[in-house]
Amino acid sequence: MTIAPRLQRYMEQNGIDYEIMPHDREVVATKIAQAAHISGNAMAKGVLLKSDHGFMMAVVPASHHVDLQELSHRAHVRLGLATEEEACSIFDDCDAGAVPACGSAYGMPMIIDSCLDDQDDLYLEAGDHRNLLHIDRMAFAKMTADAEHAQISRPH
Repeated sequence: MTIAPRLQRYMEQNGIDYEIMPHDREVVATKIAQAAHISGNAMAKGVLLKSDHGFMMAVVPASHHVDLQELSHRAHVRLGLATEEEACSIFDDCDAGAVPACGSAYGMPMIIDSCLDDQDDLYLEAGDHRNLLHIDRMAFAKMTADAEHAQISRPH
């Protein structure tokens, strides 16, 4: 697999241009960025969160982690990390752990860390552990048009 079918369909239906960028197999976002020779600040990782109201996705740079306390406060709901089983169930067209940073393609709300808005080029998992999608700032804006943008992460 190069790109998850649902993600590919979403990108095409919304006219979002992308390039597929192969890399050596890695599973941790910071290691993927290193393997692909890109900055961890330019790699958008999707973090699946859950509450009593359902699932949502936080999108943060690979070099950061989600500030769950800040995000829970902002959302007025207690948020926690989804389990691997829950992620596999939702992202059933992806390899386990290769969550694309595009919750919209999977019917869930997203919140985007605002520091990603400053990146000219962004990279996100394509749904497997060997490929990234490379998109530019305009494509990212189009992909995240319905998402809230806020400071929701802190550097590792």
